[in-house]
Amino acid sequence: MIILIQCKDNVGLVAAISGIMASKNINIMSMREYVDGEAGQFFARLVCEQSADAQTLLKDLHDVLPGDALININPESQKKIIVLVTKEYHCLSDILVRNHFKTLGAQVQCVVGNHDVLQEICKRFDVPFFLINHKNRSKEEFEAELLEVIKKYPHDYLVLAKFMRILSPKFVDSFLMKIVNIHHSFLPAFAGANPYKQAHRRGVKIIGATAHFVTNDLDEGPIIVQQVIPVDHTYTANDMMKAGKEIEKSVLAKALKILLEDRVFVYNNKTIVFE
Repeated sequence: MIILIQCKDNVGLVAAISGIMASKNINIMSMREYVDGEAGQFFARLVCEQSADAQTLLKDLHDVLPGDALININPESQKKIIVLVTKEYHCLSDILVRNHFKTLGAQVQCVVGNHDVLQEICKRFDVPFFLINHKNRSKEEFEAELLEVIKKYPHDYLVLAKFMRILSPKFVDSFLMKIVNIHHSFLPAFAGANPYKQAHRRGVKIIGATAHFVTNDLDEGPIIVQQVIPVDHTYTANDMMKAGKEIEKSVLAKALKILLEDRVFVYNNKTIVFE
């Protein structure tokens, strides 16, 4: 099982946690901790042998930790995701291949698209595809139908794999820190549309991609993973886009891996990642 702890920092927290585990004869297989000195916050991730009584363990941990402690005890079970797409295939195809060969760390429940371009590849991988047309419809109507599909499947995260629609605040608030987006830019640089054209005009020497949680501030949610690659004056905007697609796949795959392994904490619009 995996135990995630976030609370106000204090002397003796590691000893207190270890003491509870020892008293229950639970073996700690690994433990990572971090203290944000400025915020006065303590974060820990433990991998332990499975406890027969998680609820009692949860109560005992709360008894020895500060009153504001957030504790999650997660069984090491496979998580579930729903993928949202538009027309670009590179991120979705990477997810579907990993899902097919059971290396994703999650099960893809379904794919939802606002165009039918990617329906055939989902059919080939035997993953349900739902088309929700956004044309001549209000955002409220579109999102209402999207919610109806999402409700059909248990899920841990919604993954925007090049889903080129801005979701409403109401929708985002319903899945707080559960929507993951891949942005084709090294945020906060070149946020919004056409980042490769922006980067080319600026004459940048690196381009990158950013996986982040979706919030109601466009492209400003907590960053999970970022990577960059070098470019030079010979690159056209189209060359940058081609290179960028490769790094987008890599960044999204890494972000999903650490999320699905419960390695990410969110605090003050930032993330603490135990890799």
